[in-house]
Amino acid sequence: MAETASQGQGATLFSPYKMGKFNLSHRVVLAPMTRCRALNRIPQPALAEYYAQRSTPGGFLISEGTMVSPTAQGFPHVPGIYTEEQVEAWKQVVDAVHAKGSIIFCQLWHVGRASHQIYQPGGASPISSTSKPISGRWRILLPDGSYGAYPEPRALNAYEIPEVVEHYCQAAINAIRAGFDGIEIHGAHGYLIDQFLKDGINDRTDEYGGSVANRCKFLIQVVQAVAKAIGAEHVAVRISPAIDHLDAMDSDPLSLGLGVVDRLNKLQKDLGSKLTYLHVTQPRYTAYGQTESGRPGSEEEEAHLMKTLRKAYQGTFMCSGGFTRELGMEAVAQGDADLVSYGRLFISNPDLVIRFKTNASLNKYNRKTFYTQHPVIGYTDYPFLSNPLSRL
Repeated sequence: MAETASQGQGATLFSPYKMGKFNLSHRVVLAPMTRCRALNRIPQPALAEYYAQRSTPGGFLISEGTMVSPTAQGFPHVPGIYTEEQVEAWKQVVDAVHAKGSIIFCQLWHVGRASHQIYQPGGASPISSTSKPISGRWRILLPDGSYGAYPEPRALNAYEIPEVVEHYCQAAINAIRAGFDGIEIHGAHGYLIDQFLKDGINDRTDEYGGSVANRCKFLIQVVQAVAKAIGAEHVAVRISPAIDHLDAMDSDPLSLGLGVVDRLNKLQKDLGSKLTYLHVTQPRYTAYGQTESGRPGSEEEEAHLMKTLRKAYQGTFMCSGGFTRELGMEAVAQGDADLVSYGRLFISNPDLVIRFKTNASLNKYNRKTFYTQHPVIGYTDYPFLSNPLSRL
């Protein structure tokens, strides 16, 4: 890949970067993370404080997964962006982030079969690409704090899919109305779009199943509709071809990843505008800390997959999944990524960017408080550096 002034050749996590129309002051991104603090699906004041704490001038944040419709839920107290009340509540969050000089995208989310009747309107079965349930290897967090088995989903009929595409489209429009700078389409981690992409889940025999082209169809329809509604320059996509979270396995992750990338490249060309970025999760990603990936592969295989997708995608490339400061610096310096998103380290270190820049010690995170509903504990109470050596 040809080097430019903004990538490779001396670039670090703290080098500025032009991400489409957005000028970033550094490459450390807040990854989207489910936190279960949006009581009754409405963003609360605690969310505004949480995101503002992690904002820096010229920094970039991606919101937690945000439901595109009432059928999209798979965790307790996660936010939506399909009602007027939700849109109004998100405005307070976005305003708090913008006041700190940061840019924020809303991650649009539908969990598909990774749900339960208790979360579904009328107690219906969750929708998916398939009628196969998620295996007993995985458990779903229920509203009372217990864990249950995933139920059998209902495979969407082909004629129903355009309505789901429209839900993503309207959610994107709502996100822009709420003040978000753009949206990220969650096509990863075993959720609805990934349930269409992965051949280990998708057992359809219609135009949405079988070949890579058919399995990519739903994602591309969503991207097309959303880009048409709000402009491609405000749209990003996240994929995880090699991640088996929630049984989302594929027999050929590299071919699937390249299949998605090729179609996104073509779509960008047809639209005459690039998407904001492509966000790819590293194979070393570990879900919940409950289990290691069933297909860990070697570091060489992981590197080959990520480097191949990076080289193939014509646009800004973001990586996530188990990155440390050192691994992030290495990825940017070698030109393997333009941006690196951080999850768990950002939970416990609201000033992660300054800590990274000054190479300061990090707070340890407490996994037990990741998914509680408390508006402070494990959420906004992690300490900042008392005397940071540098301010951004």
